[in-house]
Amino acid sequence: MMDARTLADLAREQEVGGRPYFEFIRSRSMSVGLYVLEAGAIDEQSPHFEDEVYVVLEGHSRFTAGNKTRDAGPGDTIFVPAGLPHRFHDITQRLRVIVVFAPPET
Repeated sequence: MMDARTLADLAREQEVGGRPYFEFIRSRSMSVGLYVLEAGAIDEQSPHFEDEVYVVLEGHSRFTAGNKTRDAGPGDTIFVPAGLPHRFHDITQRLRVIVVFAPPET
């Protein structure tokens, strides 16, 4: 079965839920969500038990994983292995990010 949605649909569903993270796909092998952080927001996530890929759709920030920090902006893809501390920070524009967890986030 295919599941296809537009970014506009995902953004509406995420806003209605009122939480920064909105999971919209879950299967046995992965989960996928939209993560939205407003300018100036604090990313309070902690390390995950799953590998994770971020695809930045819009916005700008810094991203730190372990002891490495880089700029993050539209088109960037970032892989974070399970257990590594990481976060977005210094968010200057609303950040919209697709997040893929494998296996699914617990």
